[in-house]
Amino acid sequence: MTVVDLPTFAPETDALLARFAAEPEGPELDPYQALLLDREELPDPELAGPIAPAVEVKDLTIGTLEARLYRPPTGKPRPLVLWLHGGGFIGGHLRDIECATSGIAAAGDVTVVSLNYRLAPENPYPAGLHDVRDALDWLREHAAELNGDGRIGVGGQSAGAALAAGACLLDRDEGRPLPDRQILCYPSLDVDQDTESYRLFDGTFLSIAPGRWSSAQYFPAGQLPSTAVPQRAESLKGLPPALILAAGRDPLRDDARGYAGRLAEDDVPARLVEYAGTMHAFLNFPGVLSAARHAIDLIGADLRGAFPALR
Repeated sequence: MTVVDLPTFAPETDALLARFAAEPEGPELDPYQALLLDREELPDPELAGPIAPAVEVKDLTIGTLEARLYRPPTGKPRPLVLWLHGGGFIGGHLRDIECATSGIAAAGDVTVVSLNYRLAPENPYPAGLHDVRDALDWLREHAAELNGDGRIGVGGQSAGAALAAGACLLDRDEGRPLPDRQILCYPSLDVDQDTESYRLFDGTFLSIAPGRWSSAQYFPAGQLPSTAVPQRAESLKGLPPALILAAGRDPLRDDARGYAGRLAEDDVPARLVEYAGTMHAFLNFPGVLSAARHAIDLIGADLRGAFPALR
């Protein structure tokens, strides 16, 4: 594990958490009404940061789903990377993470396609997972028109990272083509975790306490399949090499650590980088968190190494 701990990380995170804590409470609503309001809220540009300059931005439709392409200038073919936002499987939107997705495209010299997959409670598991599987198929089928070079990665944040990991498991188990690399940022890989990081940090921006309304909306009743909770998969053999990012003050920190360890045990190359002093979802706030800007560059450098220039 590599730990990145710059002096700015902790104070910037403290300031952002204090800013959130000082926001006035809204009206008391039932969870679904509150969710609908939250889905309508646009990201704060000061927190979310700008789209990377000189990156081409183009709206796409994949099946019936909204997607957005981010491509660096010049017309050479590039690897395609499907990216999945976070939001606890019930919220989030590609517009929340455009600084990160465009920045990864620029820093990684790849074409990033950011997907608005279906959300619970309207569309519980496995709808979002199937959207990711189908979007990966769509990228392969449309690689030529997207100026792809045949190589494909998949990545995401939190719930999006869980969907990326689950799609890799699904493709492996169904004998389908696998992505060439997976990038899992502070992934949510289990449910009702009883880990050290849960006990230390639950409620620091995110709660993963048992009995959450959001979990009940997404996860099926009874025995959970490994594609819903990848941490419980019997084996991780044969999965794509992974870059996994963790946040040091995240209740999900140990999901990232545990999955990286299990991948390595099953002979899957896995690089774990932990951002000390910062919180879950830090990639959503590159306007004010230097940890996010550092991580965007690190993901880009990782993709350049994973996808060297074709001759």
